[in-house]
Amino acid sequence: MPARPSVLYVTDLAYPARGRRYCDEDILLTSRLRADFDLALCHPRDAAALMDGFDAVVVRNSGPVLHYREAHDAFRARATAHGTRVYNPLTGRGDMAGKQYLLDLTRDGHPVIPTVDRTEDLHRLPETDLYAIKPRAGADSIGLRFLTRAELAALTRPTDGTGPGHGDILVQPRIDFRYEVSFYYVDDTFQYALHAPDPERRWVLEPYEPTDADLAFARRFIDWNTLDHGIQRVDACRTRDGDLLLVELEDLNPYLSLDLLDEPTRDAFVAAMTASLHRFLDTEPPAWRDAGCSSGHR
Repeated sequence: MPARPSVLYVTDLAYPARGRRYCDEDILLTSRLRADFDLALCHPRDAAALMDGFDAVVVRNSGPVLHYREAHDAFRARATAHGTRVYNPLTGRGDMAGKQYLLDLTRDGHPVIPTVDRTEDLHRLPETDLYAIKPRAGADSIGLRFLTRAELAALTRPTDGTGPGHGDILVQPRIDFRYEVSFYYVDDTFQYALHAPDPERRWVLEPYEPTDADLAFARRFIDWNTLDHGIQRVDACRTRDGDLLLVELEDLNPYLSLDLLDEPTRDAFVAAMTASLHRFLDTEPPAWRDAGCSSGHR
């Protein structure tokens, strides 16, 4: 009997995410993935030391990288040097690589919340009462604050060329939006969408039926990212004028809100992820799955 592929599943089960329980989602996913893979869990700080004993590393709800930047950099360097298969692949151009993509997309005219990283570029942003200030390496709203234009103008360039407003933070106009919506993909295939009807309650989500225009919006960013394998979440806001603007392109460890899905949708997602991992590893699913058991239950 051929050996089953082995997977090191990276997660921080104890991370205190606001409005979410990382541990529940990863307990569910790993319980289902074990039907196809030999699997072990580890904290992101331990991934570099353990990964050589596995066929692939799956990075899931591992928390904001800024909490373990040195360990993450060591993991990336070792994985690159050893040719380790990492899912999602480390070539992502979205949040995986920091927030530079928001600047790039703004510059290239994509439908994204306008973003600059220097106070002298504030004239490129629309006038508004408040501006969102966030760290370039931030995540999970860590370091997010709101300033008036006068307060922004008071951010002056230090003599060494570093500091607030010059490279380490991003500035965006605060958007008066109707709601936020997220589109979830495995590889380049749309799986489901969820939205937060109340702008003040980001993680109180409900199922959302996207229009063709919505899916075309999300797909342009999936295509732009050029990841052949992996899980991505396209976060957007619906403006008062009815347009969608990109908020974030999550391609490192997007939370999936699987607990909010109905069972058929959740089963379909798990099956899609399982099939994607097999393609990524160039392996075949178990024979029992070919007999018609596609949900992950024997």
